[in-house]
Amino acid sequence: MEGFGSDFGSGGGGGELDPGLIMEQRMTDKCFRKCIGKPGGALDNSEQKCIAMCMDRYMDSWNTVSRAYNSRLQRERANM
Repeated sequence: MEGFGSDFGSGGGGGELDPGLIMEQRMTDKCFRKCIGKPGGALDNSEQKCIAMCMDRYMDSWNTVSRAYNSRLQRERANM
């Protein structure tokens, strides 16, 4: 995985970063690189399908990790 924490701390304002926006940007970057060979004025059918499948897989992964993280947090809070 490409620099997991690379987006954190890169904002100049020092404010809170929205994990959803970070995820969306990463998904867009990765799926674009994977699916779009030559950028043009429109996506052909294979590019559209690739983008849709890539985004679905990315969202499924995000949800799986989020559930595991939340479960771990709940267990740790219960043990305090």
